[in-house]
Amino acid sequence: MPSESTIPVRVFGGQGYVAGEVLRLLALHPAVHVACVSTTSQAGESVVGAFPHLAGTRLDGIRFLDQEEAATAGWVKGRVEAMIFATPHGATSALIDRALTAAESAGAHAHAIDLSADYRFRDADVYASIYGKPHAAPHRLAEFVSTVPEFHRGATPRHAAQPGCFTTAATTAAYPFVKAGIVEGPIFVAAITGSSGSGRTPVAGTHHPERAHNLYAYNALAHRHEREMRGILGAAAPNGQEPDVEFVPHSGPFVRGIHATVRMTMKSGTTAEAAARIAADAYEGSPFVRVGTSPPKLTEVVATNRVRLGVAVRGRTLVVTSVIDNLTKGAAGGGIQWMNRVLGLPESTGLLIPGPGWI
Repeated sequence: MPSESTIPVRVFGGQGYVAGEVLRLLALHPAVHVACVSTTSQAGESVVGAFPHLAGTRLDGIRFLDQEEAATAGWVKGRVEAMIFATPHGATSALIDRALTAAESAGAHAHAIDLSADYRFRDADVYASIYGKPHAAPHRLAEFVSTVPEFHRGATPRHAAQPGCFTTAATTAAYPFVKAGIVEGPIFVAAITGSSGSGRTPVAGTHHPERAHNLYAYNALAHRHEREMRGILGAAAPNGQEPDVEFVPHSGPFVRGIHATVRMTMKSGTTAEAAARIAADAYEGSPFVRVGTSPPKLTEVVATNRVRLGVAVRGRTLVVTSVIDNLTKGAAGGGIQWMNRVLGLPESTGLLIPGPGWI
């Protein structure tokens, strides 16, 4: 049973992989409890029926709630609540607007965390150019901060949007060096993602016979996360100018994780050790980012909220390899990290969990 001292969290996203990962992490969170889990089609069904691996946790007995009811009903004046949206791109912006409007009308203190792409851009025209449809609630865009949590050092926002998983892996690798103003020219990113990044609904690209024992690139130099990478790194650059990011994503034969290789050109040469110190200094105090000069392995971070960076240098060429779990640090874990911040909790609360080691 939830404690009166814990904060209620409404989870939107039904039976998707990211929603399931959000629930896995919230099941262990000491400061919040799951108030409801919404769905568009399975209201009344058991949550652990959709996610059997969560049986035996605090989620036992919870049933899916209709999405509109979850968004608009049950708000209490003066009560603090969080909402985490693992709903599809394009459908989330209007849903968040309805939920926030209902909370505001009731006098509740609601905080929204968006794991879709709908609040990642402050400019509605930029969003429309990338996703091919107008933004459904452009008046809400300025209320959200969207960046990797480690990059935000300003005032705590009321609402936050977690960047994409590829964006998280790539920008975490490049951020310290762009911020220090020591790189020039294009930034090249090649990243391999697991099949869970494509969602729970089967499609040809995630069908096991097509993906197992296979590796292939897709959307080379045309992936939508490229624009996110440029915007986040441009905000970190001393001159505020967006770097040219050249991104080639790949589909890998594993389920969870992203391995990114990020190549940059430095303005002058240095050693790998000195470059690693720049990155370590940039992430000093960050509980989830570790930096070294040895290449990271995916199994070091799977099912955790950690990022592992490996720095290599030859002359003016700087290569940083980055590994994250796409479902955790790249989505659910990053979102809960943001949730902790907006609720005034230590950002690592409920997220200092070990990985399985062998998968």
